[in-house]
Amino acid sequence: MTDQVVHSNAPTEAAGAAAGFVGRERELAQMRADLERAGLDTLSGKPANRSRVLLIAGQPGSGRTALAEEFIRQVAEDYPDGILRVRLTDPGGGVVPVERVARDLLDAAAVPAPPGAAAEELTEALRAALSGRRALLFLDEVAAAEQLVEVLPESRSCLVLATAEGPLTGVPDVRPCTLGGLDSWASVELLAQRAGTGIRITVDPRAAEALAETCAHLPAALTLLGGWLTANPQASVLDAARRLAEVSDEPRPLHRAFRLLHEVLPSSAARLLRLLPLAPDGFVDAHLASALAGCSVSDAQSALDDFARFGLLHPGDAQSYRVPGCLDPLLRELLAAGERPADVLLARARMLERAVRQLHSCWAITEPEGSEPRRELAGQPRSMRFGTPAAAAAWLDSRLPALLAAARLAVGGGELDNLARRFIAALARALNAHRTPEQVAPEQYRLHELVLGVAERRELHRERAAALLNLGDLDAWSGRLTEALARYRAALEAARADGGVRGGGDTEAAVRAMDALGGTYAELADWSRAADWYGRALALCQTQGDLDGAARLHSRIGAVQVYAGQWGEALHAWRAAAAVYRRQRNPQAFARALSEVARVQEYAGRPRESLRTCYDALYVARKAGDDRLQAALSLRLADTCERVGETAGARAHRAVADRLLRKTSDSSPSEDTL
Repeated sequence: MTDQVVHSNAPTEAAGAAAGFVGRERELAQMRADLERAGLDTLSGKPANRSRVLLIAGQPGSGRTALAEEFIRQVAEDYPDGILRVRLTDPGGGVVPVERVARDLLDAAAVPAPPGAAAEELTEALRAALSGRRALLFLDEVAAAEQLVEVLPESRSCLVLATAEGPLTGVPDVRPCTLGGLDSWASVELLAQRAGTGIRITVDPRAAEALAETCAHLPAALTLLGGWLTANPQASVLDAARRLAEVSDEPRPLHRAFRLLHEVLPSSAARLLRLLPLAPDGFVDAHLASALAGCSVSDAQSALDDFARFGLLHPGDAQSYRVPGCLDPLLRELLAAGERPADVLLARARMLERAVRQLHSCWAITEPEGSEPRRELAGQPRSMRFGTPAAAAAWLDSRLPALLAAARLAVGGGELDNLARRFIAALARALNAHRTPEQVAPEQYRLHELVLGVAERRELHRERAAALLNLGDLDAWSGRLTEALARYRAALEAARADGGVRGGGDTEAAVRAMDALGGTYAELADWSRAADWYGRALALCQTQGDLDGAARLHSRIGAVQVYAGQWGEALHAWRAAAAVYRRQRNPQAFARALSEVARVQEYAGRPRESLRTCYDALYVARKAGDDRLQAALSLRLADTCERVGETAGARAHRAVADRLLRKTSDSSPSEDTL
């Protein structure tokens, strides 16, 4: 899953790549010199207020990413605030939106970003977060200069390292390093490393040099030819050169080497290989491969290990692999030519179904022992279970970019909408189980947007209303109240389209939308509109016989009327709420509502009435046996007694409150505190 962002302390495939890196001394020296060289702005007397940009340009298979990772390894100590990695091109050639790039970089920098924020807000937050830091941003596979410019830090202490196929015109003061083939000796050395044993290279160095020349000294082509020699231990370098020459209809070295290696794979492995482009974000492990090919997990793991030995996959972490970017177009051509659309759809469905089961296990391990989810988890195969919640959380963290990519792909296709909805629901539940609401909010926002897309495409009004309500809640939580109002109004329309108001359909969504509109207008201090929307929701609750909703809305109307200074309306609302709570036989809520009635009476200049109502509330709280509520009401009575001149009564009520508070073992504030 290629747009994964990794902090410098996190394990990546870069560490493994550095050990097998050969050649490119000249390019590395040039990049280090460019790093030290003064920029054009500095030479003209204007110190540049932005990061230096180093660009590695070259055709696919030239080793751009490998060179970048080696350079990062050499200079990492100079950037103690971390290495932030992100790919700007998705598998298949799609350009990663700036919003996603900026958010992933913020995540890597451990800077929280508000869910649903626009690209401009996120890029500004990124620049602010990197101001004064010594960090290195590695932007791999840049498709257009605008992508880089949008996230370019305005800080000389940061460095941006980018890779692209060609020059990036429009990037200020960029220092390009254009790659061709490797030096001859480095090509032979790479071939020897990838061939499994260097004996065949040593005994015939001239043939090895000729083979490298045929491959135009491209690292990716040489890696695949080394893989062919590994798969054919009895073949010589001369055999490899002869076989490569037979592929005469393909002039591109990388394509020729890939075709040669693909031909020697067993049929089952070849089929799995051509299905790998279906892996979300280029990420693949044994479970995903098993689901794609319909084989056992052990067989899939064996095939993936072979692919890694042959150079067809790059090793990741925790027995995972990544599809090399230069091979992705070739694999997609194989997929289109070798698989029927129905078989491709079936493979995608198996992959999503397996992911749903894994996410269910990831959530179930957090449930209490003996619960139904834990009993179901015990019945799962061992390979699908997690031993501890910590192990499940680690798996979720490592797979999250790929899981989000899988959700985007599932929704974008449109053929598996029902399965996509199940997958998104399972992912959301797993995230809620392992992360705090603040941590999970950005991912939840993305998931709700995906659900909204499916609901609108399928005209699923209830699901559309639910998604809009969830998005509105996150907008309101992030302070975007205008956007939240638009979401809630759209949710109300969806609920009405489903017959939610008159047809007995999704009335719950309609009430929630009206309630949320009232709350948002209250946040905006528009008390009249807040009361109006609360009133509409109240009327709907009353027609449905929803006493809980009616009591809640009476209370909210009372609260906004207090803020508006409408004492008569506020008294009416709070008395109505108290009456509903009394009817429900909920003494704590009844006492709290009476206390609010007393508060409004005091605001209205009727302290004696307020005192009598406070005594009524205290009587109810005593019957309920709620010590903390009694203490809060006693303090309220003490304050009211002082206002009417009853100092002795005030002292007595404060003493009672102190005794009750000492009696309670929990000294932290509770919901009963008034």
